[in-house]
Amino acid sequence: MWTCAASVIVYNIYTMSFIRRIKRQGHVYLAEVENRWVNGRCVQRHVRYVGREADGKTLLAASLSEVEVDQVKLYGPLLVLNHLAKEISLPEQLGSYSQEILSLVYAHCLDYRSLNHMPGWFERTDLNFLLGLEGLTEKRLLGALDSLEALDAETWQRRLFEGVCRQYRLRPSGVIYDVTNTYLYGRHCPLAKPGHDKEAVQGRPLIQIGLGVTQQEGIPLFHKVFDGNVHDARTLQDLVTLFGRYQLPPGLFIYDRGIKSERNLQDIKHLHWETLCGVPLNEHLKKFWRPWANPQQLMQLSHRQRVGRTVFYTLLRPYRLDGVSGKLALCLNERHQRDARESRRDEVSHAQKLLAQGRSIKPGLDRFFDSRGQLLRSKLAQAEEFDGYSCIFCTRSLAQDKMLSLYFDKDLVEKAFHSLKGITQLRPVRHWLAERVRAHVFLCYLAYLLLSLLQYRLRKTDFTAESALSELGTMYKVYLRDSKHRFQLSRTVTLTRKQELILKAIDKSLLNS
Repeated sequence: MWTCAASVIVYNIYTMSFIRRIKRQGHVYLAEVENRWVNGRCVQRHVRYVGREADGKTLLAASLSEVEVDQVKLYGPLLVLNHLAKEISLPEQLGSYSQEILSLVYAHCLDYRSLNHMPGWFERTDLNFLLGLEGLTEKRLLGALDSLEALDAETWQRRLFEGVCRQYRLRPSGVIYDVTNTYLYGRHCPLAKPGHDKEAVQGRPLIQIGLGVTQQEGIPLFHKVFDGNVHDARTLQDLVTLFGRYQLPPGLFIYDRGIKSERNLQDIKHLHWETLCGVPLNEHLKKFWRPWANPQQLMQLSHRQRVGRTVFYTLLRPYRLDGVSGKLALCLNERHQRDARESRRDEVSHAQKLLAQGRSIKPGLDRFFDSRGQLLRSKLAQAEEFDGYSCIFCTRSLAQDKMLSLYFDKDLVEKAFHSLKGITQLRPVRHWLAERVRAHVFLCYLAYLLLSLLQYRLRKTDFTAESALSELGTMYKVYLRDSKHRFQLSRTVTLTRKQELILKAIDKSLLNS
C-alpha cells in the first residue's frame, strides 16, 4: 500500500474516467469509474478499486515498486506569487493574455533571462497547473507584451492600486517619488537617448523611469517611461497630473533635489498635498545660509540629529521657496564634509606635482591654479566652504528630527529601484520597439508590486521577500506514475519549518495547498 501524507490528485491518463469517493460503514473508499451511454441512459461503470482515505490521508492500492517519479516541478514560490496576484484580482484585469503575462511576471520575480528562455523555464515549473496554461511559445509571449501596450496604463494602474488599498486596508499618508534610468541594447529604439547616466557610464542609450511608492509600505502607486534625455523635474510634472486622479486624502509628497522645480511645488500645493524635498545649494541659498554655516557654531549638541547610522548637525529657518512658504533646513554631515575635502585635496596635491613636471592635469582642477601653476588658496577655500552641507525644504510644520528622518530615510524608493533593476531583471532592456520597451518595464513594475505585497505580508517576520522566495525554492511538486495501472499521482514535498512560517505569514490557507 502506497501512503501519501499530502493531498493527492489521481487521474487516468488514457481514459475519460474519474475517481469517485464512496462511503461505506464509516469508511471512505476511492474507485475509478467511467460514464457510458447505454440505450440513451448514462450508466456509471466501475473500473477498479484505487484506495481509501484514513486520518486525512489518501492510501493508494499500489505497491511502491509500481510507482516511479515522472516529473519534479518548481511550485512553492509560484504558489505564493499566484496567491498574491489573485488576492488583488490581477488575472481578471490583464485581458485574454493574462496567463502568459502572469507567467512573465512570476519569471521576473524569480529567474527571468529573456523571452526565448521562457518556454524552457515554464516547463520546469508547475505553472500549467496554477495558471491552467498548457504550453508556452515565444510567439504567444510577444503577443502578451503587445497586449499590454493596448491597456490604458495610467487608468489601469490607478484602479489596480485602489484594489490593493481595499484588499490590504491601506490609507497612504505619504508618497515618495524618484527617477532612475536604465540602458538598452542597440540604438534603434526611439525612447533611447543619451542622458545623465546615474551609474556614470558614458555612451549608453538610456530610458528614464519615474516611480511613486507609498511612504510607509513601499507599495508602488504609479510609474511611467520617459525618453532618456528628459530632465528628472519634468518627469514629475507629467506624473503629478496622473497622481491627482487618485483622490487620496492629503498627505506628504517626498522627492529628491534633482526633481524640485517651481512648477512641481505649485502643482503639489494645488492638490492640497504638502512637499518635503531636497533643494540644490545654489549661490542664492549659500548667501542666505552663510551667517550660520560655520561648522564650529553649527556643530553643537543642541543641533545634533541622528538618522539611522548618520549624524547631522542642522538648523531650521522659515523660508519662501518659489512662492511657497515653508521651513528650510541646513544639514551638515561631518563625515561627508571630511571625505569630500580630503578627496579634493588629494587631487589638488597630485595636480601640483603634475604641473611642476610640465604635464597636463585633470579637467576642472585648473581653476585652483594661476598661470604659473601656483595654488590659489582662496579658490580652494571657496570650493570647500559648503562641503558636506545639504538643504531640504518642507511645507508641513514638522519637528526637526521628523523632517530629517522622513527625507533621509526615504530608501524605500531606492530599494524599489534596486528590486526593479536586480530581482525583476529590468536591465538591460533587450527590446527595441518603443511599445515593447514600455511593456517590459510594465512587467517589471507588476513584479515589483507582487514583491512589495509579499514584503508587507512578511513584515512581522525576519524574512525579506527575496529570502522567502529563495527559501520556498525547494518546495517542489512531484509527479509520480503508477506504471502498472497507468495512473499519475502528484504530491508536494514535505514543508520545512521555515517554509511553514512563510506560508502562514502570507495566508494560512496556503498550508493546505
